Amino acid sequence: MTTERPPIDGAKLQPGAPTDPVPFGKYYLLGLIARGGMAEVYRARIRKGNDLAPGSLLAIKVMRPQLARENRFVEMFHREGQLAMMLTNRSIVETSEVGKIDGRHYIAMEYIGGRDLTQVLRRCQETNQRIPVPHAVYIAARIAEGLAFAHALSDSDGRLLNIVNRDVSPSNVRLSYDGEVKLLDFGIAQALMKFTSEIGVLKGKFSYMSPEQIRGMPLDARTDVFSAGIILHEMLTTEKLFRGDTEFALMEKVRKADVPAPSNFNRRCTPDLDAIVLKALARDVADRYQTAIQLSADLNTLIEGYRFDPKELRQFMRQMFRKEYAKELEEVQQAMESQPPSATPTPSDLGPPVLRATHAPAATDPARVAEGTGASTEGGGARTVAAQPRSPTRPPPMGGAETAKQGAGSLDIDADGDKPKGFWSRIFKKK
Repeated sequence: MTTERPPIDGAKLQPGAPTDPVPFGKYYLLGLIARGGMAEVYRARIRKGNDLAPGSLLAIKVMRPQLARENRFVEMFHREGQLAMMLTNRSIVETSEVGKIDGRHYIAMEYIGGRDLTQVLRRCQETNQRIPVPHAVYIAARIAEGLAFAHALSDSDGRLLNIVNRDVSPSNVRLSYDGEVKLLDFGIAQALMKFTSEIGVLKGKFSYMSPEQIRGMPLDARTDVFSAGIILHEMLTTEKLFRGDTEFALMEKVRKADVPAPSNFNRRCTPDLDAIVLKALARDVADRYQTAIQLSADLNTLIEGYRFDPKELRQFMRQMFRKEYAKELEEVQQAMESQPPSATPTPSDLGPPVLRATHAPAATDPARVAEGTGASTEGGGARTVAAQPRSPTRPPPMGGAETAKQGAGSLDIDADGDKPKGFWSRIFKKK
């Protein structure tokens, strides 16, 4: 009879698959879903015999063992998890616990079945479509809401933490097949809460930086407002706002912040929407929205005029990624039902004590599959979404050459698959 063998410190972690669960402490790993410079992310579910709800699907972010040899990287990783557990907002991915199993440091987060905004924009270009204006406004409003929550976050003593994301970009915005919008990564934000001396080193993607960020000036919440404005502009136009043949040329474009109105590219953009976008993208911070909550409020007011139903975003995502959604449904079903050769946990399988969020874990309704995997097939009465025609001038691919080589999203995956990207990978390569 086959017996379970928990991962051994230093040995290769078996990723498992939806039909082949692999034990990892109190979890079963169900396949690798993302790889970055700092960590690898696995689809997982909780094993029976734990105080967390069995059957829930999660994303387990496991620190790369090479980095775990140095205390400063371990401290960064755990600080990221500790900050993430404080960010309990519907527009930010939920984190449930931080811990260590068999020598491997991990962060357990909600699993979101869907696509990031970069993939959505790329699919729009490939199919000669646009994200409909109401959908784009709704997505931007949710991004602004998540940022506003993070910006206003205080510690247990009531002191403002002054969190600034610094890496608000399409690759860090997740759209679920259930129509949810989630900010994924506050990695740079948490690093800067302690490693303030490295401000000049920590950089997001140049195409989504603010002018003051490019200049190396002190940053506050308004830099995230500018980045959110870039995302909204690109959703409305399906074109890169800032691009250049070289990094220097790109940085000059961002410094000047010469921004055309979205209506120049998309006649469905109203004067009110143009005004919101241009205010968010003002070069001078004094002329910009001073807080993300102000930006969110104006966008929500605009949404009321569209009479937009969030179910429309769900329908849009499922239609845009029809094959991917069908595969997601199949894999989720397999992941929920599959069993390993031996499913009886031992005390050592449960792992050591962990730092756990105080908020309730994600719901375990199979129709929802924890946190937006798109398992519900209900039509929900959503109106049919008509794709809008795009400008006849075909722009360069979204997220192409204009994206700086040192993109900071620790969960980014590039065309090379296993190629590390981002701030964490640059630190590692310097070792």
